[in-house]
Amino acid sequence: MEAMTPAERERLTNYLSQTRSQLLETVRSLSPEQLDYKPNPDRWSIAQVVEHVNIVEGLAFSRIDAAVKSATPSAQSAWQGRDETLVELVKDRSTRVQAPERGQPTSQLPHEELFRQFDAARNRTIEFAAKTEAPLRSYCFPHPIFGEMDAYQWLLAAAAHSDRHCAQILEVMADASFPRAAATV
Repeated sequence: MEAMTPAERERLTNYLSQTRSQLLETVRSLSPEQLDYKPNPDRWSIAQVVEHVNIVEGLAFSRIDAAVKSATPSAQSAWQGRDETLVELVKDRSTRVQAPERGQPTSQLPHEELFRQFDAARNRTIEFAAKTEAPLRSYCFPHPIFGEMDAYQWLLAAAAHSDRHCAQILEVMADASFPRAAATV
């Protein structure tokens, strides 16, 4: 059981940092009206997208943390040797995916709290990725869509999930009826 290679650690921490910055830079200057705008009733607002990303990141991190603390290595990843393919599939918006109920936004938090939670959760994830000596490739557990993934791949998927939803946010902003008023947040 080996720890991450320096190249793996660099790839992971850079991707997590990049997607944190990308998402926050995209949403922070938007007005409350823009954050709450829904292209149609069955689609999420930008604020709901950010809340969903927060929920999923928290769930994924707790599963990774529990797996690593169990100290019991598990099955091999179904994606062994195919990290970049997995990342591309997670990012791909050509197929809509319905989030499970526990991943659904509740729209209960103020916008600034959503941003603060995302930043705090992502910083925790980045710190973990930067410092852990756990053999992340040795701990696998199933993803509801992608099957067995190792803990390293789960962390890559968290970054790719942000990427996916940043693209969704840009789609909402590109909607013809999106409020174009100057940002006030």
